Amino acid sequence: MKQTLWYHISILKSVKLLLLFIAASITLVNCAKKGSIEGGPIDSIPPVFVKATPPNFTTSFSKDEVRIYFDEYIKLEDLQKQLIVSPPIENYVISPQGSASKYIKIDIQDTLAANTTYVFNFGLSIVDNNEGNPFPSFKYVMSTGDYIDSLTVKGEIIDAVKAKPDNFVSVMLYKVDSTYNDSTIYNDRPLYITNTLDTLTTFELDYLKEGKYALVAMKDEDANLTFQANRDKIAFLEEFITVPTDSSYTLKLFSEELDYKVSKPKHSAQGRITFGITGNRDSVSINLLTNVEKELTTIITEKDKDTLLYWYKPKIDIDSLVFNVTAPKYDDTLQVRIRTPKLDSLSFKTPYRNVSFDKGYRIKANIPLDSIKKEYIKIIEDSTEIPFNYKLEENQTAIDLNIKTKEASLYQITFLPGAITDFFGQKNDTLSYKTNAKEIADYGDIVLKLSNATNFPYIVQLLDSDLEVLEERYTTEEISFEFKFLEPGQYNLRVIEDKNENNVFDTGNFLLKRQPEKIINYPVALDVRPSWSVIETFDLKLKPKLTTLPKGEEKKEGKEGESRVGKKPPVKEE
Repeated sequence: MKQTLWYHISILKSVKLLLLFIAASITLVNCAKKGSIEGGPIDSIPPVFVKATPPNFTTSFSKDEVRIYFDEYIKLEDLQKQLIVSPPIENYVISPQGSASKYIKIDIQDTLAANTTYVFNFGLSIVDNNEGNPFPSFKYVMSTGDYIDSLTVKGEIIDAVKAKPDNFVSVMLYKVDSTYNDSTIYNDRPLYITNTLDTLTTFELDYLKEGKYALVAMKDEDANLTFQANRDKIAFLEEFITVPTDSSYTLKLFSEELDYKVSKPKHSAQGRITFGITGNRDSVSINLLTNVEKELTTIITEKDKDTLLYWYKPKIDIDSLVFNVTAPKYDDTLQVRIRTPKLDSLSFKTPYRNVSFDKGYRIKANIPLDSIKKEYIKIIEDSTEIPFNYKLEENQTAIDLNIKTKEASLYQITFLPGAITDFFGQKNDTLSYKTNAKEIADYGDIVLKLSNATNFPYIVQLLDSDLEVLEERYTTEEISFEFKFLEPGQYNLRVIEDKNENNVFDTGNFLLKRQPEKIINYPVALDVRPSWSVIETFDLKLKPKLTTLPKGEEKKEGKEGESRVGKKPPVKEE
């Protein structure tokens, strides 16, 4: 009886505790609804490879389908760029694409080569379906022979001109045998291939068979695994390599100078014929073959980077003109039909915002100029007319006004009607330009000294933040340079070793087995500030040190290993 009573009491207690637990749970849920914390920790774990059928590193492979399984739903992103198949296979299908799945299927529709190791390198294309976490550099490897080839070739990619090479550079090995020749890279796919993708400047070709190879890299713009000189950059080793090797190779990427080609000319305006040019314009010669009743006066000017303008006068009554166009290893005869287009109206513009202390002021014309009447040009500085000189530049299409510039002054430049006569006899209407000169303190300077300069001559270039050349110096012995009156901003420096002493940078050529001339880029941009001089020692063998000093101060050497800043003595005025 007593035991039965205690039993019932225990049951009641249990029921009460259960009711209390349920009530507390409901309260917690309601509280959570009032101020719930949304979500949980972000998934940062990439997919996990589970298995493959046939297994990864299978030998004696004879299937036409592979399935690769993961522990969660995955999708494929940017597969066309990320996936590298080595050796290349012409026909295969990867699925699914555009939808999530727990496996990848490779449908091989080619006949694979015997005794060959194949690698499907997925790069960073495999990501989980929810957060996009990538499974980095997953490779499926199999061999049609009875073992997996295991040799490697590694190295780095640099650029001949830029401080950093392009992304997605393909690095290729071509088997050197009786079928290999210099045209192979233009017509045939490589035996092995890898890619730097979008994060690396180094490369590693792996699972290679021993042998003799040509090592080539390309920025393969149309992804056809062959070299197209008009689109692709290339890098190569002059000598063949033998695998296995312990060497690490450096490949310098460059764009070849294109073969000369001139498009069919066009009579684009009265007295003007336009020639489209491929190749270096400076080496192109255009000569008229047609005999005309009156001797023509001609001039050739440039427009854009790939166009030459042939100007002629007087107006001629003829159906067509025939030209002979020549360049190194190029000779062609071209005909242009003469139409009746209108004469261009003479117009002007200036590329300058301010009067420069060292460059004066430039005004550009759209038509070559014939003559200038200096007395029709007035330059007022503040309220006083000042003297000036001028030069015609850029094949008579630019007027450079040389002014003894005074800082913090206003200038009114006026060309009265008839001051300028162009190639066709047209004259200007009144032209008026208001501009000013800044204070010298608004500008900065770069003082550059070359150290370990032993491979003269050099071309020293100052570039803007977009790597456009602003100023250029050529030197056979000088090691100190000053770039003055620079607008505040970011600037870059580079030095070209002009090996053939022709005053220009010469790029490489694969067929000639010629590497590009060496360019040494200063590794960081220089910050030019108002009223400051950036005093720079550019050690061509070591990383340089940067010193920024106020303008008017110079670095003075103290005890060994020390330096101090001291004022320059005042300049005595004559």
